[in-house]
Amino acid sequence: MSKFFKKYGSLILFSVLILISLFYIYKKLNSRKLPPTLIAAVGRIDGDLINLNTKYSGRIKNIYINDGQPIKKGTVVAILESKEYKAREKQIENQIKMLQKQLKSNVYELEIAEKIIPNSITKARLNVKIAQNNKKKLLDNINKLKFKIEQDRRDYLRYKNLVENEAVGKRKLELVKLQLDSDIESLNALKEELKTANKALEVANITLGDQIARQKKIKALKSNIKALRDQIKAYKSSLNEIKAILAEMTIKSPIDGYVVEKIANKGEVAPPGYTIATLVDPHSLYLKVYVDTITNGKIKIGDKAEIFLDAYPDKPIPARVVRIAQKAEFTPKEVNVRSDRIQRVYAVHLKPLKVNPLLKLGIPAIGVISINGKGLPKSLKDIPEI
Repeated sequence: MSKFFKKYGSLILFSVLILISLFYIYKKLNSRKLPPTLIAAVGRIDGDLINLNTKYSGRIKNIYINDGQPIKKGTVVAILESKEYKAREKQIENQIKMLQKQLKSNVYELEIAEKIIPNSITKARLNVKIAQNNKKKLLDNINKLKFKIEQDRRDYLRYKNLVENEAVGKRKLELVKLQLDSDIESLNALKEELKTANKALEVANITLGDQIARQKKIKALKSNIKALRDQIKAYKSSLNEIKAILAEMTIKSPIDGYVVEKIANKGEVAPPGYTIATLVDPHSLYLKVYVDTITNGKIKIGDKAEIFLDAYPDKPIPARVVRIAQKAEFTPKEVNVRSDRIQRVYAVHLKPLKVNPLLKLGIPAIGVISINGKGLPKSLKDIPEI
């Protein structure tokens, strides 16, 4: 047996090599071709990246994500802190409290003033009226008494003549003189009372003027209250702005998706616009393939397609053509074209009909497009190697 292999081994080996070569030549000459209604191309899964940026400056207190992890909308990604904004918030809150105390005091003072001042004015007007009436009565009494004194003087002169003519006794003259002196004394007393009444009227008028002037205090208090309320409103607006800034310090995911890359780290100072992480929405994922000018002319938006992943050759992912580039570009290095003479190609986007967890950003895939909506393969085995 060994002699046989020694004698014919080289011939057998040569024959086997010839057969293998003939097999590959046959396979090459008779390789499967895609139907004219199908277009296949290689590309990578792409998507719309979301840069999760800071809006305001702050130090990163905590960050809760890692590369590649799934994330839900509203999930806290990172928390920033700013002592400056916190101090400003506290300062504004204290100013609002102080102004609110002043406002409360002014409102209380206004309530009292609105009750007391009108009553005081009414009372002062009444006192003026009483003083005026008192003065009027005194003037009336003085005028009456003056008239009476004039009568007493006439009586005194008349009785004096009668006494001199011994028509009446001196006693009657003395009584008349006594009445005259008494009335003169009463007149002098009334004149003193009139001086007092004039002074009282003057004081009453001054008091009334003071009370009327106090009405200006009500206007001043109302003006102060309005100014304080305006100030409080302005400070509250500033406080809401600060609170909005502090709320922006808690950075949340705007989507249900995946973390492509965590960029920032705990303890770093993040300036405005600093990227904390890059996210991707699985709804935005698509396969980006490149086709030549001839093929591009056959494809239209809405054409049915299938996406195949190398790891899952028997799991086609239904898709549609959603974008066809209108401008050619140079062939990317990772894309094979059918001829070296083709230097410029067009990008075509194939979007899955629904979110598929197998699709990941950046992984290679094969896209098969049907220009008539029929004949799409169910496996990579059904199409020639690309």
